Amino acid sequence: MGIIEIILTSIGLAMDAFAVSICKGLSIKKYNLKKGLIIGTYFGLFQSIMPLIGYLLGGLFKNIIISIDHWIAFILLSIIGINMLKESLSNENEECNDLVDLKTMIPLALATSIDALAIGVTLAFLKVNIIIAILSIGIITFILSVIGSKLGNKVGTKFQKKSQIIGGLILIIIGLKILLEHLGIL
Repeated sequence: MGIIEIILTSIGLAMDAFAVSICKGLSIKKYNLKKGLIIGTYFGLFQSIMPLIGYLLGGLFKNIIISIDHWIAFILLSIIGINMLKESLSNENEECNDLVDLKTMIPLALATSIDALAIGVTLAFLKVNIIIAILSIGIITFILSVIGSKLGNKVGTKFQKKSQIIGGLILIIIGLKILLEHLGIL
């Protein structure tokens, strides 16, 4: 696997985090660069740590991880999406979740990085410089997540509740897409 393939793989892995960053940006009332950097850091770190874990585990748990990764991603993204939908339908004005703390961000980062764990297992069987691969994955995900959170916030501040509904639906659709792809339906 050459550098071009590593970069393309990194971009592909970052797309879920990018989409979720847009959704997170939708829910932030007072966006600032610090919040964008925090979002990017969570997603970038998880997206680079998970393939390293997969790489280290190699073939030991390949069948278990591959057989359930799509279910885990589907369940986590659906729960988060449903919560966003509930928040958007609430009559309370303060329901926007500005939080970028551990409790808020870890489930999002975990849900978007489970496929990276499976990629890490695959990388263990290929001739890949794992350091270059995880740095590429982490940096690209970080950059796209910061950009995504800012884009989401720009749209979200103009459309508020509708944006949160769209964000929740996007998360549910991403989870469903992951599930259907792994089941061979898509």
